[in-house]
Amino acid sequence: MSSGYKAIDNETPHFLTFTIVGWIDVFTRDIYKDIFVDSLQYCIENKGLVLHAWVIMTNHVHLIVSCKKNNISDFVRDIKKFTSRKIIESIQNNR
Repeated sequence: MSSGYKAIDNETPHFLTFTIVGWIDVFTRDIYKDIFVDSLQYCIENKGLVLHAWVIMTNHVHLIVSCKKNNISDFVRDIKKFTSRKIIESIQNNR
């Protein structure tokens, strides 16, 4: 849920936190962490993401990022949409 904060200067590092709905411990399995890390790598290589620091916890992620090419809000939208779909798909296929 958005708190109303908007990133204006995309080249200034911003602290972001992404949480899993219901605080479910999704990232206890390497396969789901790898999906998120691969998404970050893609954004670094193709979307101008600068990743200053990051940590993946069992049920949330902290990032300090800035963007050279795109808006941080676009990065947030795209990575949350893509990774959530990939993780859900992976969970469904592993049952």
